[in-house]
Amino acid sequence: MRPLQISADTAVKLAEKLHVPIEQLMHMPQHILMQKLAELAKEDAAKDKPDEQ
Repeated sequence: MRPLQISADTAVKLAEKLHVPIEQLMHMPQHILMQKLAELAKEDAAKDKPDEQ
């Protein structure tokens, strides 16, 4: 499996956001990365959405 084809800047930002080392991120299978990004998006949406009471 080859490393992800993303820029160094993008890799650093993703590693910080996902709380994983850059080396692990670069060798992470693409489908796993997409799953983790979807989970982050759900969490961010839940934070941004005001509680309706």
